[in-house]
Amino acid sequence: MQTFILALYVLIWPLISLAVLGVIGLATLNDIRAARRDKRELV
Repeated sequence: MQTFILALYVLIWPLISLAVLGVIGLATLNDIRAARRDKRELV
């Protein structure tokens, strides 16, 4: 049972990291689109 819990823990972290990376990527794309729409610099 302990091996199963450890394996689950090791496999869950990449999924969480991927979800966080996806949220950051989508937010960046939305900011880029808003900057283009308002004709202003992103930085």
